Amino acid sequence: MNERESLSSRLGFLLLSAGCAIGIGNVWRFPYITGECGGGIFVIIYLLFLCILGIPIVTMEYAVGRASRKSILPAFKALEPKNSKWHLIGYLAMAGNYILLMYYSVVSGWFLYYFYLMIKGEFVNINSEAVKSIHDNMLASPSILIGAMLCIMILTILICSAGLEKSVEKVTKYMMLVLIVLMLVLGIRSLSLPAAQEGLSFYLKPSLENVKNTGIIKIIYYALNQSFFTLSIGIGSMLIFGSYIGKERSLLGEASIVAGLDTFVAFVSGLIIFPACFNYGIAPDQGPSLIFLTLPRVFSSMPGGRIWGSLFFLFLTFAALSTMIGVFENDISFAIDILKVSRKKAALFTGLVITLGSVPCALGYNLLKSFLPSTSENLIFDIEDFFVSKLCLPLGSLVFILFCTSKYGWGFDKYLTEINTGAGIKMPRFLSFYFKYILPLVVAFIAIYGLFN
Repeated sequence: MNERESLSSRLGFLLLSAGCAIGIGNVWRFPYITGECGGGIFVIIYLLFLCILGIPIVTMEYAVGRASRKSILPAFKALEPKNSKWHLIGYLAMAGNYILLMYYSVVSGWFLYYFYLMIKGEFVNINSEAVKSIHDNMLASPSILIGAMLCIMILTILICSAGLEKSVEKVTKYMMLVLIVLMLVLGIRSLSLPAAQEGLSFYLKPSLENVKNTGIIKIIYYALNQSFFTLSIGIGSMLIFGSYIGKERSLLGEASIVAGLDTFVAFVSGLIIFPACFNYGIAPDQGPSLIFLTLPRVFSSMPGGRIWGSLFFLFLTFAALSTMIGVFENDISFAIDILKVSRKKAALFTGLVITLGSVPCALGYNLLKSFLPSTSENLIFDIEDFFVSKLCLPLGSLVFILFCTSKYGWGFDKYLTEINTGAGIKMPRFLSFYFKYILPLVVAFIAIYGLFN
């Protein structure tokens, strides 16, 4: 029987949890969705939903993890009533964790490759056509995509195999602190640009005209969606860190801090991107291409752009790698709990499975593209993303809510006792009606709308 590892400090727990949540959803998806959804009004609605939806579900994952001291499948088995089948969600959750990394590792490799190109000076004095050519050549090259993915996977495996406290916790602490410093430096630089005020106005000032142009229903749904997915809730990614901590602190405060750090990174990403876009005449609603096609043009036009661009893509790489480490840690813990093997063996086994599983996604942009429908840039990526984002995350979150509030599951009283154990903010009991009846309906709406939209 393997002895359960633990984190050495509260700071390590908070930064590791935040690192898992902070990723592409913050530094890529949040800025471009904010641009598409009209700026300031979206940000306000998003923050509201984060408080009433995201944070409560994070506390549920933490509570199940801390009470069981196990990964998601054995955690449900340990806490569920006898002869019940709540633990079956663990199989879907673990499939979600594995498949998430099979395409996340490929996209993370893009950031690393662009960091390399920025350092080399490939984007210096370059026009839009040349930027697009670089991006297209990257996607068309199996060797570039697989090579960059392998670099990300090797880093992840090495960090996670060396131990929870002496490697994962320590590396994540330093990486997150460097990430925050990079963000602040880039944010200050962007805010110092001549047209920064115009970008800030678009980003932060609510506009009725933008609401009318975008549509309030679309804005509300995307804000709801972003608040839900930004924290990686529903597949046990937060549960695992709850299993590594003691009962010194209540969990509502910890979940709020992690959500705050996650939101801070997303918010500052917008402060970096929008003033720069407006300063150089770039439309802020460019969608996913904002990072890879639009911002390199911005850095090309900016004095010292090679340095600022390198720092920006280093920041993106750290953000993506922090999520890779966090989710991979969940996969390792699952292998340790189920297979009863050492951390090193679990890391090598898990890393091999994910690395091999990442190859089809990388090849979906080039060698396998001719076998896939032409309506999709990469059908393999789309299917994997759909499986995780539209199925695993919302369904898993719905099960967590029902498990923690229903008398047929763990039950609201046990959940409330666990979350309120320790010093810090307490969850009031009068919210039980909201948790039992309103929250499940909201998550069910997200799941159904996402599946059929």
